[in-house]
Amino acid sequence: MNRSTHEHGQPDRHTRHKMPDMHGSHDRHAGHSVAMFRDKFWLSFALTIPVVFWSTDVQHWLGYTAPSFPGSKFIPPILGTVVFVYGGVVFIRGVWGELADHKPGMMTLISLAIVVAFGTSLAATFGIFEIEVWWELASLITIMLLGHWMEMRAISQARGALDALAALLPDTAERVKGSTIESVPLSELCVGDTVLVRPGARVPADGVVVEGAADVDESMVTGESKPVSKRLGAKVIAGTVASGGSLRVRVTAVGDQTALSGIMRLVAAAQASGSRAQALADRAAAILFYVAVAAGAITFAYWWFSGDKAHALIRTATVLIIACPHALGLAIPLVIAISTSLGAQNGLLVKDRLALERARNLEVVIFDKTGTLTRGSPAVSEIAAAPGTAEDDLIARAAAVESNSEHQLAKAIVAEAKRRHVTQLSATNFEALPGRGAKALVDGMSIEIGGPRLLIETKVTVPPQLERLTAAWASEGKTVLFAVAQGRLLGAFAVEDEIRPESSEAVAELHRLGIRVAMITGDSKAVADSVARRLGIDEVAAEVLPADKAAAVKRFQAGGKKVSMVGDGVNDAPALATADVGIAIGAGTDVAIESAGIVLVRNDPRDVVSSIELSRATYRKMVQNLVWATAYNIVAIPAAGGLFVHWGINLPMSIGAAAMNLSTIIVAVNAELLRRLRLQRH
Repeated sequence: MNRSTHEHGQPDRHTRHKMPDMHGSHDRHAGHSVAMFRDKFWLSFALTIPVVFWSTDVQHWLGYTAPSFPGSKFIPPILGTVVFVYGGVVFIRGVWGELADHKPGMMTLISLAIVVAFGTSLAATFGIFEIEVWWELASLITIMLLGHWMEMRAISQARGALDALAALLPDTAERVKGSTIESVPLSELCVGDTVLVRPGARVPADGVVVEGAADVDESMVTGESKPVSKRLGAKVIAGTVASGGSLRVRVTAVGDQTALSGIMRLVAAAQASGSRAQALADRAAAILFYVAVAAGAITFAYWWFSGDKAHALIRTATVLIIACPHALGLAIPLVIAISTSLGAQNGLLVKDRLALERARNLEVVIFDKTGTLTRGSPAVSEIAAAPGTAEDDLIARAAAVESNSEHQLAKAIVAEAKRRHVTQLSATNFEALPGRGAKALVDGMSIEIGGPRLLIETKVTVPPQLERLTAAWASEGKTVLFAVAQGRLLGAFAVEDEIRPESSEAVAELHRLGIRVAMITGDSKAVADSVARRLGIDEVAAEVLPADKAAAVKRFQAGGKKVSMVGDGVNDAPALATADVGIAIGAGTDVAIESAGIVLVRNDPRDVVSSIELSRATYRKMVQNLVWATAYNIVAIPAAGGLFVHWGINLPMSIGAAAMNLSTIIVAVNAELLRRLRLQRH
């Protein structure tokens, strides 16, 4: 069985990372489970039915007579007491923790309410009052258990990202030992082991492919729906699924060192991290306790001294019940958990909740150029063949020479030849020309590849049209390479750090959100301006050394602007830490980036837009829930205290409990609607 949690919420061996509490007040559920509240609810519900059925008041209201037999009049008090002891004890136990922390809250309010209701019911049984309230006590506790069951279910579902990530790991791995293959538990894998991953199987640990080829589904880890082709030398991540082939993988990380474990730690830390909105909700809940106690005391005194002693106790209990800040307590933590889970499912790992909250107010987003807006490696962007030379022949001959070179510019030409599927030619007598380029014999012809210096040394004449074109390339900061064959120019290549196709869309989307876009780079101003012009970037800081990037971020923050820095999390660490929101892009398997508040798994700048949209949607849900939870109590407490009795509006205890739990359900449902947010753009 490969399930991450069992019915009673106990984590299995894959989920040993500490699960965060939803927030401080939810410590009252320590040791509790969804199943416990479910069982208590159903048994209490079953016992409540006869309590209500044999209630004198209910019989009178509905106009029926319950069967009478010896002892039937004791059904409500006996079963009501059982419900109080069995169903209510979980709330009463929670009081001690709150009082020990000197933070009376929800459990204290609930316990006060049910103790008052029990005392009132017991007094009615012994004839002290004329009103019989056992049915209200039983239904109150049953409804409270239902509300807590629903709350625990919502919390459990919100933590689903951690459970889903934990479930990705297989139970065993197939370790290769010489010519044999043995099945071993994951705990026995070590760095350096080679494992076999069959088609349809999950990768058991992070590693490097040493044999085979397959398409790997990384969607649960990166959020990328398209399978990624993996061949010799490619890195694979634990928990991903191989298809269309088998792989032999040399293990590079196991256990807590894997990318999957790192992602789980980030998700757990984000769900447990602080939040300004949460702090506000906690203060409001604490204040509400004292408001409820004061309102209860005023209600009791008013109705007692008005001569309505029975209703004094009942209305006091109703005030305490309806004032329970359940909805307020769930308003923020559930949104936090859902937004964190939603982010993780879309490749957005939130390390710091405050960073995500601040993202909604961003005015400027600064991108590091290399590796963020661009791929970080050179690529051929333009080709111009000289008169009398076919473009494919130019590329084929240049690639034949450069195939023997390890230089990044040479690799760019070879990659372009492969992309175009031109005829592969072989080269002999390869020779590197220091400071100039390279040369070799291709089909018996001497071919030289190099920069402008090569033209000077070989005294080759460049046609005017080609000269104008290469001059324009150079003015844009592109590297220009020429191909010369025995004193004759074959053509030229423009090589540059390739701009990611997603970058222009990311910039356009940020502009749509009303955010200015800036770029920081160590490249020349010509290169920076060329990239900025093509992408529509508003501001550029060029020729900035890595050590000066943090100072550049501070300049963008002048005047109190809220600024985000987006970089690779290594050279950009000081700048990421300086910015109001640091975003590390393209984390891949490196999820332990300390300087960023948000880590993007994919090398896709569009995910910066997704993080801002998630921040804004999360904040809207928090505000909606806080407004509902506080407004509900402002109206409900006076109604429960009998303020509107003179207008014929009386709120029974059981209706008060139902209304309180209904508000909790409304808050939970509203938070769940956040899951409808669509962040993917590809």
